Amino acid sequence: MSRIQPDERVSIADPDVSDTAVDRVQELLETGQLADGPEVRQFEREFASYVGADHAVATSNGTTALVAGLEALGLESGDAVVTSPFSFVASANAIRLAGGTPVFADVDPETYVIDPARVEQVVRDRADVVGILPVHLYGLPTPMDHLLEVANEHDLFVLEDACQAHGAAIDGHPVGSLGDAAAFSFYPTKNMTTGEGGMLTTTREDVAEAAEGYVNHGRDASGDRGYGHVELGSNHRMTSLAAAIGRTQLERLPAFTAARQDTAAAYDRGLADCSIETPTVPDGYEHVYHQYTVATDDREALATWLGDHGIDTAVYYPTPIHRQPAYESVSTAAVRLPNAERAAERVLSLPVHPNVTRDQRQRVIETITAFDDSRT
Repeated sequence: MSRIQPDERVSIADPDVSDTAVDRVQELLETGQLADGPEVRQFEREFASYVGADHAVATSNGTTALVAGLEALGLESGDAVVTSPFSFVASANAIRLAGGTPVFADVDPETYVIDPARVEQVVRDRADVVGILPVHLYGLPTPMDHLLEVANEHDLFVLEDACQAHGAAIDGHPVGSLGDAAAFSFYPTKNMTTGEGGMLTTTREDVAEAAEGYVNHGRDASGDRGYGHVELGSNHRMTSLAAAIGRTQLERLPAFTAARQDTAAAYDRGLADCSIETPTVPDGYEHVYHQYTVATDDREALATWLGDHGIDTAVYYPTPIHRQPAYESVSTAAVRLPNAERAAERVLSLPVHPNVTRDQRQRVIETITAFDDSRT
């Protein structure tokens, strides 16, 4: 086999920052307005409008958005929050960083998002649960209707981890406006980026005010903008430079999403007769494909085959959170969560970023088809 040149590879991610973003950053550099300021406030307003929320609070990254949300929702030391074991570790870490205890409920074996029936069982079995932190994994929303019913019945808050789901929706209702609050990430590989950055969205004014104060050293968000520190907080602010990039990315997000969905649809069609399992999307759900994740019992062989043919892949995530070394001391870590554990052994993500060309996605399809043929 001839050696694949770097420019011939199909990458798993390809952050795309426009000349307009560069120009806006340059303008801010010239004014000296580099830290938190009017540019951030405008980004907050625009992002809140995009997801249908009343308020948005910009943060330094997605993890700090989650922590700020938990703090603003009143999480206290020792409180339990039910979340998914099959996610990036930040979703559970945020609960611990805010003083709470993550309690894991298993995922749906087809969609990989947390199973509301398992959540309900955990909530009924424990008296210390105060909230639910569902993860909209890979860009697919969690079944929020059922989760909200459980939350309402047991007086729990719901903080959506929407860090991978910018623009995703259920029956036309965007994630980020469905629970008490939601956290988004703008890491470079996400559906839109600010370099590093995050956003907390909410329809609750009290949560917005508490979060705004928390990310700014506990300053009084509703009164004096000077040095009135009324609560313990931290510095999780977003810079104006990041916000300037974010505003241009938000303008382009619908086009980014359409490109991801177009590639995903091509994969769905082209891989329908292959041995791998393609993503399951329930009726009425809009998947925005932060990742296009398939499942196979031959993951290592398929990943090697694709890599040898110049196609990058990734495994999100090879180890469930409850099996991570950092979670050995968490009381619920020893529980068996077979669906999450099996998913971790079988999932493989294919290139689906907006810059994947039609020729490249056809290469992906043909290469996987050839892999199948080689195994028969």
